[in-house]
Amino acid sequence: MADWPDRLRSFFVPGSTTGMAKPKKRFICTECGSVSTRWQGQCGDCQQWNTLVEDAPDTKFAAKHDLSSGGRALTFESLDAPTKPLVRRSTGIAEFDRALGGGLVPGAAILMGGEPGIGKSTLLLQAAAKIAQGGRSAVYVSGEEATGQVRMRAARLGLSKAPLKLAAATSVRDILTTLGQDDPPELLIIDSIQTMHSDMIEGAPGTVSQVRASAFELIRYAKERGTALVLVGHVTKDGNIAGPRVLEHMVDTVMSFEGERSHQYRILRCLKNRFGAVDEIGVFAMEGHGLDEVGNPSSLFLSGREEPIAGAAVFPALEGTRPVLVEIQALIVRLQSGATPRRAVVGWDSGRLAMLLAVLESRCGLSFSTAEVYLNVAGGYRLADPAADLAVAAALISALADKPLAANAVWFGEVALSGEIRPVAHGNVRQKESAKLGFKRAMGPADGWQDVAGLRYTDVGSVASLVDRVMASA
Repeated sequence: MADWPDRLRSFFVPGSTTGMAKPKKRFICTECGSVSTRWQGQCGDCQQWNTLVEDAPDTKFAAKHDLSSGGRALTFESLDAPTKPLVRRSTGIAEFDRALGGGLVPGAAILMGGEPGIGKSTLLLQAAAKIAQGGRSAVYVSGEEATGQVRMRAARLGLSKAPLKLAAATSVRDILTTLGQDDPPELLIIDSIQTMHSDMIEGAPGTVSQVRASAFELIRYAKERGTALVLVGHVTKDGNIAGPRVLEHMVDTVMSFEGERSHQYRILRCLKNRFGAVDEIGVFAMEGHGLDEVGNPSSLFLSGREEPIAGAAVFPALEGTRPVLVEIQALIVRLQSGATPRRAVVGWDSGRLAMLLAVLESRCGLSFSTAEVYLNVAGGYRLADPAADLAVAAALISALADKPLAANAVWFGEVALSGEIRPVAHGNVRQKESAKLGFKRAMGPADGWQDVAGLRYTDVGSVASLVDRVMASA
C-alpha cells in the first residue's frame, strides 16, 4: 500500500474524508411503502408497476442510535379516566355532515380526493364560508390558485361577504408560523397537500418525502390545537389518491368525491372514518351557483318512465345508513355471426356479472354465449353491494325474454353459485325506503320478509323460481 498514490491511500487512512461515499439513493413504493436501493419497473413486494419514486435519504436517525434511554417518561392513563367530550361541529352542509358521520371532530385530519374539476374546492369553500358566516373561525390556504382566483369563485358562489381567512402559500413553515400568532381556527383547509413544501427535508413539492413530511407537520398542529384539518389530495389515473399510501394511514378520515364531470350529480363517499361509520355518502347537484344538497337521492337514479320496459329492475341499495333506490338496466343483443360476444358493464363489477351469467346458464339453462350483454346502473351510480345480484339477474332474464318486470317492484338478494338466493343485511331498511317511495312489491330471499305497511313481499328461493316468475310476467 506504500506504493499506492495518495488519492488511493486516502481511502484507508483513519480520519480521512477524501473517500467518503455519497449518500445512496433510495426508491420508495407509493403503494406498499417498501424501500429499494435502485429503481425498477415493478415493486418486488406488492408487484405493482411504476410505483417506485426516488426519495431523499433520511439522515436524522441512524441504526446505531439507542432509543431505549434519554427520552421523556410517559404518564399512562386508564380507559375510564375523566376527559372532556369532543363535540362535533357542523359544517353547515347537511350532506357533508352526514358523510363525516355527524360533523367535524376537533383535531381530526381529513383527506379528500377526487378527479380534477369534480368540485372539491367548491365544496370546501362553501363549507368554510358557512362556518365563517356562523361566527366561527375558518382558514382556507390555496397552494394552486392565487387569492384573486379564489375570490372570483367565491363571488360566483355568492360568498364574497363571508369573513373567511384566505391565503395563497406553499410553505408549511409560513403557514404554521402565521397560525401560531392567533387563536387556532376551527377549520383549516389545505388545497392541496401535493403543493406543500417543508424546508426540513430536501425534495420538490409533490414527492413522497415532501408529502409525508408536510402532512405530518400539519396533522400535528391540528391534534395539538384542536383544529379540524382538511387536506385536498390529487388522484391518479386509476382514481386512487396520489402520493404515498401511508398518507391515508396518517389521517383520521378519507373521503372521495365522485361523479362524472359531464353529469350534474356528485357523491361524497367516506372510505375511512375513525370517528364514525364508513360507507356513508352525501349527494350533491352541481348548479351554476355551486353545489346544492340532494335530500332524496333515490329520485336521481330512477327513471321517470310511464310504462315498464324489458331489462330494467329497481334495487334498494344501502350506503352506510342511507338507503338509495337505483335502476339496473340490461340489454341483450343476439349475434348472427360467430363473433365473440361482448360484455360491457357500467357501475358494477364485471367479474360478478360473469359469475351471474354462469349461474343462469348452468342452473337455469339460459344461453348467453351467443349474445352480447350490456349492463348499466342508471345515473352514474356505482354498486358494490352483493344484494344487487337478484336485481341484476331479474334484469338479465327480463331482457333475454323481452318481458318487462313489474313497475312497482324492487328486487334484492345475493345469488349463490348453487343458484339459491341468500339473505342480505338490513332488509327492513330497504323495504321501508321502497314503500316510502311508492313501491308496492318487494322480491327477495325466503327469510327476508318484514311487516312493512303498503308493501307486499314475495320470496324468491332460487334463480330457477326467478326465471319462472319473470317468464310469467310477475
